[in-house]
Amino acid sequence: MDTADATAIARAFLPASRWGNRSTYYYVRAKLGSDPLYNGVLQALPDDGLALLDLGCGLGLLGHVARLHGRTQPYLGVDVDAGKIDRGARAVRRAALPALDLRQLDIQQPLPRHSGHVAVLDVLHYLDAHAQASLLRAAAERVAPGATLVLRSPLDTGDGRDRTTRLADRLGWLSGWMRTRPRHYPRADVLQQVLGAAGLVAEAPRPLHGRTPFNSWLLVAHRPVAPG
Repeated sequence: MDTADATAIARAFLPASRWGNRSTYYYVRAKLGSDPLYNGVLQALPDDGLALLDLGCGLGLLGHVARLHGRTQPYLGVDVDAGKIDRGARAVRRAALPALDLRQLDIQQPLPRHSGHVAVLDVLHYLDAHAQASLLRAAAERVAPGATLVLRSPLDTGDGRDRTTRLADRLGWLSGWMRTRPRHYPRADVLQQVLGAAGLVAEAPRPLHGRTPFNSWLLVAHRPVAPG
């Protein structure tokens, strides 16, 4: 994302006081300026008006980027981190973004009712292998016929990017930015098998790390429309 657009979104995260903590503002500006995640996700999602459920949404940045690009579908983001949800909700109100809702929820608990598109971005590796499969099955149930599930995750590839990502994720946990430690880095074929068994057609994963050093992969899966 170009600097002007990244800064425009980040302004919604400025503190109310001139002397307040600006760390979230700087994080958002840097994240949007260096990571192709959100534009990559929007390119993979049809602009068809179907509602979007964002599992592990953090600050809700996908919703901000969607609105910047003129996407108007209802957006619900859920995340276990109450602090991020609070900061994200304040930014939504400040930016006056319509039909954009953020809620605190542990994604290992029952998920909200939903039928439409689903995003699972950079959270899967914080779950163990069994919980990953359970989450993907629950997410797939909420993908409507003709709709899309978009997943980004580091994968178990054993290369330099893999090692860098594991170190950075552990530091993120130790610093307190992430509420939980990384637990399991999945293999692409396992993810495809789980999604296939849940009735989705999964494409081959493709790298989506941009200018970051991390081992980020995008996996897109669709629920076919029933014949007739």
